[in-house]
Amino acid sequence: MPKYILSLDQGTTSSRAVLFDGEQNIVALAQKEYRQIYPRGGWVEHDPMEIYSSQAAVMEEAIERSGVRAAEIAAVGIANQRETTVVWERDTGRPVYNAIVWQCRRTAGIIGRLTEEGLGGYIRETTGLVPDAYFSGSKIAWILDHAEGARERARRGELLFGTVDTWLLWKLTGVHATDYTNASRTMIFDIRKLDWDDTLLAALDIPRAMLPEVRGSCGIFGFAEIRGVKVPVAGIAGDQQAALFGQCCFDGGEVKNTYGTGCFLLMNTGGEAVRSQNGLITTLAAGVGQRPPYALEGSVFVGGAVIQWLRDGLGLIEESADAEYYAGKVKDAGGVYLVPAFTGLGAPHWDMYARGCIVGVTRATGREHIIRAAEESIAYQCYDLIRAMERDTGGRIAGIKADGGASRDCLLMQFQADISGVDVRRPVIRETTALGAASLAGLAVGVWSGLEELRRLWRCDMTFTPQMEENRRNSLLGGWNKAVGRSLDWAERP
Repeated sequence: MPKYILSLDQGTTSSRAVLFDGEQNIVALAQKEYRQIYPRGGWVEHDPMEIYSSQAAVMEEAIERSGVRAAEIAAVGIANQRETTVVWERDTGRPVYNAIVWQCRRTAGIIGRLTEEGLGGYIRETTGLVPDAYFSGSKIAWILDHAEGARERARRGELLFGTVDTWLLWKLTGVHATDYTNASRTMIFDIRKLDWDDTLLAALDIPRAMLPEVRGSCGIFGFAEIRGVKVPVAGIAGDQQAALFGQCCFDGGEVKNTYGTGCFLLMNTGGEAVRSQNGLITTLAAGVGQRPPYALEGSVFVGGAVIQWLRDGLGLIEESADAEYYAGKVKDAGGVYLVPAFTGLGAPHWDMYARGCIVGVTRATGREHIIRAAEESIAYQCYDLIRAMERDTGGRIAGIKADGGASRDCLLMQFQADISGVDVRRPVIRETTALGAASLAGLAVGVWSGLEELRRLWRCDMTFTPQMEENRRNSLLGGWNKAVGRSLDWAERP
């Protein structure tokens, strides 16, 4: 029986392919960055063809590096940046517009209109989300309004919509489908009925004919031809739900936080769709049963991306990995706070018009202080999510499992434990997004027997425990809250 699983991890700034063996060891990994397109302030796009070509290239590269034959690959799993929206022609597969990325704020006006029409509460109740430009629904509407002839063509059934998982699945297999986790991020999907919602489709004038079929995350979606061999695509999940699954958070109350371009704190809430009163969202998690479990989620728009900004925007560091070194050269941020609200603030504020700011600067402030403030901003934002999640569930979060590229930064992980007062556990395999997609695919084709076997395979690399005194913690958090207050409602409204 084939024993390898190929995971395609399509992220916001790069495409990755990871090949796992039956013990969930990484056999080979390949990664390729691709272009970020910024047509104007607050707008973010990707070229869908570049998304696919970069993903296909790293898939081939990982297989070549591994020496594994295609016939030895039991299945393919897909994890993807969620909410990013692609619309393409059914007959040709040609996109009608660039992909609009989850970070893009161009549709704030559409969201404002829905709210003015009294649909804010309906959106929260039906989809579990808050009305925000973050999600896919308003992006679909914008493309239909702005790509020439798109709305009429969509009504005739000539155009298809998909989040990035659907786009990759279509290119690999010709199947037009998605899974529950990605559908739940569109703001047009009823998370209780598990179906597209006609009221919201009508409000945005989106024809049902362009929407993908929605399936469970674990199961065979179609077959991709890899080096002449038909390999099943057997697992799909949005990147954060994939990471939740990869961290083995299968039971209610278990929590993970991914430190990537953004940061995403998710708690598995089992069969209960907890409605947040504190700015979090309710979403569907990846599962293996007939109905998917629910999760509470808090989203930070700019997490690791603030380190990229230090590198690319300010030139303060040459490599992202340098941030930990320079931040460690000072004992603290020297009273400096950086709020990276470059595209607004996500949970728990949900302010589309917030903008970034640096406060507390004096003549004594140096490069290292600003770099440290940027690092600490990631942990502060995640702290806000942890506290909101505790208020919603009425329980104390004793620890979180951490993953994502920035989780390698020990200074950041220790500061997260200190400022939050929780244990932070980092796994041996930090490619948990890819691992989650691989686990779903492997379960579907019998490489692994069940959830208990996956639990046995999970291994902890390091645990960071809180070391900071409470008075110091409270003082730092007070400064952070003041800084956030300076960034709110800054940008001009359309």
